Amino acid sequence: MSKDTPPPARILLVDDESAILRTFRYCLEDAGHRVATAQNSALALEALQHDVFDVCFLDLGLGSESGLDLLPKIKAAAPWTRVVVATAQASIDVAVESMRAGASDYLVKPCSPEQLRFAANKQIEARRLEARVEALESERSAHSNAELTSGSPAMAHVLDEARRVADTDASVLILGESGTGKGVTARAIHAWSLRNARNFVTVNCPSLSADLLESELFGHAKGAFTGATESTQGRVAQADGGTLFLDEIGDFPLALQPKLLRFVQDKEYERVGDASTRKADVRIVAATNRDLDAMVAAGTFRQDLLYRLNVISLKLPALRERGEDIMVLAEKVLLEFALAYRRPARRFDAAAQQAIRGYGWPGNIRELRNVIERAVILSSTEDVGVHCLSIAQDTQPQAGSVRVGANVSLEELERAHIVAVMAATPTLDMAANTLGIDASTLYRKRKQYGL
Repeated sequence: MSKDTPPPARILLVDDESAILRTFRYCLEDAGHRVATAQNSALALEALQHDVFDVCFLDLGLGSESGLDLLPKIKAAAPWTRVVVATAQASIDVAVESMRAGASDYLVKPCSPEQLRFAANKQIEARRLEARVEALESERSAHSNAELTSGSPAMAHVLDEARRVADTDASVLILGESGTGKGVTARAIHAWSLRNARNFVTVNCPSLSADLLESELFGHAKGAFTGATESTQGRVAQADGGTLFLDEIGDFPLALQPKLLRFVQDKEYERVGDASTRKADVRIVAATNRDLDAMVAAGTFRQDLLYRLNVISLKLPALRERGEDIMVLAEKVLLEFALAYRRPARRFDAAAQQAIRGYGWPGNIRELRNVIERAVILSSTEDVGVHCLSIAQDTQPQAGSVRVGANVSLEELERAHIVAVMAATPTLDMAANTLGIDASTLYRKRKQYGL
C-alpha cells in the first residue's frame, strides 16, 4: 500500500442493476476494500443495521423507489457513513438536491474504475479524518516517546513484553499507579500492532453513569431516550478494525459488566434502544490502578470478565522505582515545554537535579510533567533553579527516594510511605484508611514527621 492510499474500508453499494453492482464491487475489492451490496432500500437499511460502513455509493433510481428518499434514512441510521450519489442523471439540480439531503459527493455514471476508486478514496480519507479528530486532540505524541524511553530494567522488561504481544489480538490488561503511563503504553501497543492503520479509541470508564456509559460505548438509536435526537455509533463501532482502550476498567459499573463480557467474548453488541445485533472487530486493551482480584473477592468485579481481559498482564513500575529514568524524562519534558512555550529553559541546575532525583513522585509521570511545566514557565534563565520546582518547598528530598530494602531506618521508610499515600488519595480520611490507622494517628504521624 502506498503512502497516499487510504487503508482498506467498508463500502456499501446500493443499486438496482446487478451488473453495475458486480462491476463496482470487483473494482473496489481489487483495491482491497470490503464491499457489501443491496438492490433496494430494505436491503440497504438491513445492511446498515448489522455492519458499520465508511462509505455508501447510492443510485438515485432504485426501480420504483427513489434514492433521494433513502438518503435521509441512511443518514439517520448511520450518520457517520459518507454517501456518494452515483447516478446517470447528470443534472445540476439533482446534484444540489442530493447534497442538501446529506450526500458528500456526486458521481455520474458511467464512470471509469479510476473515477470510482478516486471517489471512494476521497470519502475514505475524509471519514478517517472525522473519526480521528477526538483522538488527535487528546494525543500528546511529543511526550509519548519520552515516557516510553527507559534505562530501568523493570520498565524495559514491560516494554519488551508489550512489543511482543502487540502484533496479536490478545486482550491486554495494564496495571499500575495513577500517572505511570498506562494510556501511553496502550497507545504504543496499538501503534506497534497490525491494527495501527485503524482507530485507537479511548473510553474513560469512571467519567459516566452506567446508562450514559452504555450509550457512549455501544451507541444508541434515535429516540432511545429523552434527548436522543439522532442515532450514534458508539465507541465500539468507531474502533472497528482497531483498538478499544478501556481506561480505569476497575470503575466499570457492575450492572454493565455482563454486556461488556459478551462483547469481549463474541464481539457482538446492541445499541441502546435497538434490538439489532451488531459485530465489531476490536482489540481490547484495559487499564486500572485498582486491585481487581480484591474487587472480585468483594463482589464488585466479575471474575469471568477479569479472565477475559487479563489474557496478557503488564505491570508498570512507579516512577520512584525507575531511578535510572527520572532525570532523562525530566530533561526531555523540560525541552518539550520550553519549545511549546518559547521559554529559555534548557537544563536544570545542580540543586534542581538533586531535588528531582530525591523526590518520591507519588503522582508519577503525570506529576513530573506538571511540576516541570510550571518550572519552565517560571524560569527566566536557561538553568532552571530549585526555587522554580514546586516540590522543593514542602518535601524533603530524601523522603520520597526511600525504597523497601534500602539502607534506611524504619522511621524514614514510614515517613516516605505516608507521604506517598497522602499524595495519592484525595482526603486524609482515605489516606488513613489506606494506611490502616485512624485519622487521629495519622494526625500525630504528620506532626511527628513535619508533613
